[in-house]
Amino acid sequence: MDRFSGKVVIISGGVQGIGQGLALRLASEGAKVVIGDLQADTTTVDLIADAGGSAVQVEMDVRTSDGWERLVKETVATYGAVDALANIAGVTNTLGPDTVVDLDEAGWSYVVDTDLKGVWLGMRAVIPTMVESGKGAILNIASMAALKGLENLAAYSAAKGGVVSLTQQAAMEYSPRGVRVNCICPGTIDTPILANTTDSMRANFIAAHLIPRLGKPEDIAAAGAFLLSDDASFCTGEVLPVDGGWNARGSAG
Repeated sequence: MDRFSGKVVIISGGVQGIGQGLALRLASEGAKVVIGDLQADTTTVDLIADAGGSAVQVEMDVRTSDGWERLVKETVATYGAVDALANIAGVTNTLGPDTVVDLDEAGWSYVVDTDLKGVWLGMRAVIPTMVESGKGAILNIASMAALKGLENLAAYSAAKGGVVSLTQQAAMEYSPRGVRVNCICPGTIDTPILANTTDSMRANFIAAHLIPRLGKPEDIAAAGAFLLSDDASFCTGEVLPVDGGWNARGSAG
């Protein structure tokens, strides 16, 4: 299946986790992939190249407009276009607690600037090019924390809730001009972000899902590939939970 043959896709946070899963999936379907990431690890690009695909990586910070401008400039210089954008890069607060009372300003800024401002800057950087060409697709990654109240995720929930609203607003604004914008709200996905969780915490995450396992990056990649492809040509402003039934379950577990 070559749904992305000839298409150029920028993926922020493509070095590991969901971003890596999506990059490998899109490359396997013919996409030319450009990864923007703070990390210099080129494993994803190497895996794509080893499989016969085409990918490049640009070291950049999604929190800065300069980083995004450089990423788009290098993408156009390398491949001549930007057909799709996947805003995957995201963090939780590793600087301290993430409750309304205990969260400090540094923790708030770290999470919100990465998880929400980074999405806005990414869309701002690519949408003019897409509007000029009359077509484009954008995928943003939100979270179940945007849809449910979860413990110790105040800044994260605020940022991901903002991603949902920003997705819908951008879809309203730019879909009539050819740019589709959708987002996915993943359940708990088995990525490096869970590296420091205990067995009991992982058990609680699994118990929140109707499908009794953690999600895999490939689960999100499959849904993301659909939303970015022409198969989803009538989908925009959608907020899709890919969560093992967590949302349907009706509680946090």
